[in-house]
Formats: sequence, C-alpha cells, structure tokens
Amino acid sequence: MMRWWLDRGVDGFRMDVINMISKNPALPDGHVPPGRRWGDGSPHYICGPRIHEFLRETREQVFAGRSGRFLTVGEMPGVTVDEARLFTDPTRSEVDMVFQFEHVQLDQGVTKWDLRQFQLLDLKASFGRWQAGLADTGWNSLYWNNHDQPRVVSRFGDDTDQYRVTSAKLLATVLHLHRGTPYVYQGEELGMTNARFAVIDDYRDIESLNHYGEALEFGASAADVLSGLRAKSRDNARTPMQWDVSDNAGFSSAEPWIDVNPNYTEINAAAELADPDSVFHFYRRLIELRHTQPVVAHGDFTMRLAGDPHIYAYTRRLDREEWLVLANFTAGTVRAELVEVGDWAGAEPVIGNYPPQTPSTELVLRPWESKVYRRTLPA
Repeated sequence: MMRWWLDRGVDGFRMDVINMISKNPALPDGHVPPGRRWGDGSPHYICGPRIHEFLRETREQVFAGRSGRFLTVGEMPGVTVDEARLFTDPTRSEVDMVFQFEHVQLDQGVTKWDLRQFQLLDLKASFGRWQAGLADTGWNSLYWNNHDQPRVVSRFGDDTDQYRVTSAKLLATVLHLHRGTPYVYQGEELGMTNARFAVIDDYRDIESLNHYGEALEFGASAADVLSGLRAKSRDNARTPMQWDVSDNAGFSSAEPWIDVNPNYTEINAAAELADPDSVFHFYRRLIELRHTQPVVAHGDFTMRLAGDPHIYAYTRRLDREEWLVLANFTAGTVRAELVEVGDWAGAEPVIGNYPPQTPSTELVLRPWESKVYRRTLPA
C-alpha cells in the first residue's frame, strides 16, 4: 500500500502508532489497575524487540531505488528521548521524525481523564529535554494539537474573549521558533477552542463514550466525568472546521456528524483572512521566519530561565546571530530576570503579539505577551 501511494505522487507518510508493530507473540494480559475494567498491555506491544528491524525493512522495501525526497513521521506513544534518537538517526534509515506524547500528558494523572493543573515548569522541562536530546542526532517534530488532543488555546492558553487571540499567538511563537519541524492542526491557526459539550449525547468519540459508561459503572458522578470530557475528549479537535458564518460554519450543507462549536460566528477563517492582526496572519508571519531566517531552521537551542514558573524563555543562535524568545504564560505583568538583560538593550524586535513599546533595558511582559529579539554577537 505504501508503494501504491508513492506511485501516485505522495511525498511521504505519517505512520500511525508505528512503534506498536512489534509485539510479544505470547500476547500476555496487561495489569488491571483498581477501578478499571481493562488492563494496560502497552509494555507488551510498545517498542517491541523487532521494531527497529521492521522499520528498516520498510524503508528498504518501500523507498529504495526511488528518486526524490520522502518524509516519514512515526507516531510513537510512549517513546523516550533515547529511543527517538535511534529511530531518527539518519544513519539507521528508520524514520525522519517521531510524534512523541510526553508534553501532552503533563496535565493528566494515571489516565488522561485524571486532570492535573498545567504547570509551565513541566512543559519547559519536557521540551528542553527533547531539544537537548535530539540536538546532535535526529530531529524534533513540534506540535500542540492533533485529532486526538484538545485545542491548545483552551488547554495551555487562555480561551477567554480577553486573551484568546493573544495567548494563541503566544503559543504559536513558543512552538514555531524551537528547533525542529512544526505542525499545524486544522483550526489551530484560527485559535479554535474546545467545544465544551453540555451532555454526553453531544459526544461522538468512542473512547469518550466508553469512558463515560465505565466511570459511572465504578461509581463516578456524571458531572465529574463530563468535566473531564470537556477538558480532554478527542471530540474537542473533531468539531467541523469553522470556515465562515454560514450554516454549519460553512463546513457542509448537510448536517455534520457532530455539532459545530457555537463560537464559529466569531472564530472562522473568513473573518481571520480579513483581519491583518488575526491569529491566522500571525501564523503566516512565523512560518515565513522559518523559511527566510537560517537561525530559526538551523540554529542551536538554549533554554533560559528554566526555573521561572511564569515565563518561557530560550535563545536560538547561529554563528554570530542570536535570537531571544520570551513568553508570559500568565494574565499578569512579569519581568524576565535575565542576568545579561542589559545586553539585549537596543536589540532588534522581530515579532510580538502586542504593539511594540518604547525600547527598554527591562524585559517586561504584559499578560500573555510574547516577544522575540535579534542581536549580533561580537566577533
């Protein structure tokens, strides 16, 4: 089938849960934790003993002898940094990138439905570990959203009317200026939000429906389970794309399989295309930087202010050019306490999600503000 698609002109593949293709042939049962119906069999089928053999065979059998450049991205739940180095090492001919899940599990407990408060320190530690781990071997994939994850502006940002646009732009800045290849999931570039369905009958995702039934069977309240679904259900990412203000958000003239998010009259592609200050046009500017600025595509990455619970900060450097990325993940005003803050006085602003201020020797960030500066280092 992969050869069939290549013959028709595709340039590569996103390979679903590909690290599950090598399994323990004995098919042992997984441990069943208290309060759950089913066991966890993942130790017996994630990154099994023949996984590297199977991926190399796929590369040899599918791509060998073909001209052109092809991209393979392996979705790999549970993959570690060390395993990802092996999978993406160009000399091993397995895959070009992996989709790892570490950062999208930071706000959960034992299961995805056990909600934990998001902590910026956890996110910085996770992203920093992957940036460092794949710095010299392999390559990072960068993403916030996909069809299995809730909307990032509702998850790690602030989806209120006051800060939705600002925090959506901040999240885009933080992700896209990391070292690696960024991915944009449909509607992310508009700042689409979680759906927050009111009743279980609004949901369609089989995982969500099964969880609801099982949780109630083990004594959970419907209100508590629905609270978890509103935060983490995959249906948050599966509502119809919001194109315009027409019926069904312009997605279809027929009734969609799941309800349109009611906020489509304010958040839609037509409105954002017409607004030069929209989330959509901000994404376009960030993507242009990656295409035109070598430091974004090829520069080194250094995490800064790793212990600050409010500010995400890092630098990118290539030769004598250095960029500073700052992002305030709060609704208050904060100051970036960089030791060499004075060295950035007079640095050139590159992009920000607020109107520019008078230059200052203090790096002060307004609510949900992101700033990027560029400077030339001494020879």
